[in-house]
Amino acid sequence: MADLKDFAEQLVNLTVKEVNELADILKEEYGIEPAAAAVAVAGGVAAGGGEAAEEKSEFDVVLTAAGASKLAVVKLVKELTGLGLKEAKEIVDSAPKAIKEGVSKDEAEGLKKSLEEAGAEVELK
Repeated sequence: MADLKDFAEQLVNLTVKEVNELADILKEEYGIEPAAAAVAVAGGVAAGGGEAAEEKSEFDVVLTAAGASKLAVVKLVKELTGLGLKEAKEIVDSAPKAIKEGVSKDEAEGLKKSLEEAGAEVELK
């Protein structure tokens, strides 16, 4: 039983690259689809993810409200995301809405500062 616990711990501590390599091996050598393997490994990672929350390295920039100068915020969202004007307006109109997901802490704070200067209300998650 101790071997299974060690194996489970190894699975939980796999990096994304290692999970992808494992999925390739399972598919090529054993005929197991990677999606099923990724779900099984991701479930294990989610169950043991207490440490990951402390060392958060990726953030989501969420627009919570456009504020008083909505047009300036729409233009800035368009510029920051590379979207068209219509898509940027839809994001601003549907706040709270994620503007960018999975960005570094420095980039997230820079985006937040820019958006707040334009009059928007922003939070990092």
